[in-house]
Amino acid sequence: MRRRLINSTLAVVLVVIAVFGISLVIVETRTIENSAQESVQSEAVRLVAIVDSRLAGHERVESEVLGDQITPNRYARVDIPGRQPIEIGSRPEGGVITTTLKGEQGETVRVEESRSTVSREIGRTLLVILAVALLAVIAAVFLAVRQANRLTAPLTDLAETAERLGSGDPRPRHRRYAVPELDRVADVLDASAERIARMLTAERRLAADASHQLRTPLTALSMRLEEITLTDDPETVKEEAMIALTQVERLTDVVQRLLTNSRDPQTGSAITFDLDEVIKQQIEEWRPAARATGRAVVRSGKQGLRAVGTPGAVSQVLATLIENSLMHGDGTVALRTRVTGNQAVVEVSDEGPGVPADLGSRVFERTVSGRNSTGLGLAVARDLAEADGGRLELLQQQPPVFALFLSREADQDD
Repeated sequence: MRRRLINSTLAVVLVVIAVFGISLVIVETRTIENSAQESVQSEAVRLVAIVDSRLAGHERVESEVLGDQITPNRYARVDIPGRQPIEIGSRPEGGVITTTLKGEQGETVRVEESRSTVSREIGRTLLVILAVALLAVIAAVFLAVRQANRLTAPLTDLAETAERLGSGDPRPRHRRYAVPELDRVADVLDASAERIARMLTAERRLAADASHQLRTPLTALSMRLEEITLTDDPETVKEEAMIALTQVERLTDVVQRLLTNSRDPQTGSAITFDLDEVIKQQIEEWRPAARATGRAVVRSGKQGLRAVGTPGAVSQVLATLIENSLMHGDGTVALRTRVTGNQAVVEVSDEGPGVPADLGSRVFERTVSGRNSTGLGLAVARDLAEADGGRLELLQQQPPVFALFLSREADQDD
């Protein structure tokens, strides 16, 4: 493309120079020839006037007298009736420019000039025109190269940007080139890069969230299935199977919630549900794990609360809080329900050392953890709570008290 731009620009310039150059040469040649002819004729008129004046005054008419009246390199001949011709200068050879005039006293004056003088003048003019044309070509080459670079460099840069996008590097470059059309392409590529970056971030976030949120429930589910394989009591098998099915349904709901949040965090599917039932399920699921470490999970506070939200998401939030207490805390894990205004609150606390002072304001940020964990659990739990209009807060750092705020049913009594 660069070569084509240079060639096309040069072609236009050469055509313009050829058209106007030839026209200028023709005009200048005619101008020089006409000027030489007029100069010779003017000199002949001057000689005729001088000769007439001298003849009328009976003065001498000789070559010595008329020699100063003619331009060097020109030839003049004066023919007076009854006298010898008077010649001034050397007669030129070859082509000449000549003018012949007849005076009032019957004399004839002829002035001649060699065409070689006109040819030299025309040659000098042609050299000037050629020099100007050469300068114009050089300037055109310089401008053509500069313009080609100005257009091809941005196109090359835009091609590299598109190639980077295709290779999985979605960073926008924010480069502009002072060419409206190219800047428009750059705007579109930068916007595409930002969209791709958001999509990749959402995909990575979904993968990380799903991996973290499903790890513990799947472990619990596998333990239920192992208990089924180790018992011969039909009632125990039935009970464990029902619990396993409940866990599978809750896992399905959690996966659906994660997918929904990854596409549109503002999309919710909140319903009115029995908060006591969700808390009871979580206590039953986590009691075996707590018992295995010599700890307990207990519940207190107001009962009979109905909250607005997604049961599966609320279960996952409480599961994250209980798991954090069992992994990082100490003593009894306590779940307490209460009412504040038009909200139902579930507080989860333990008797451990709590959240370090330097992490208190950042505990819900992703990858932030003081116990060598992934730092995703609380961040995902907060997102799940906020998706249905709730919120998750750290009320107290030492000992730790986390609170899940949920909207209450509108007509529910305190």
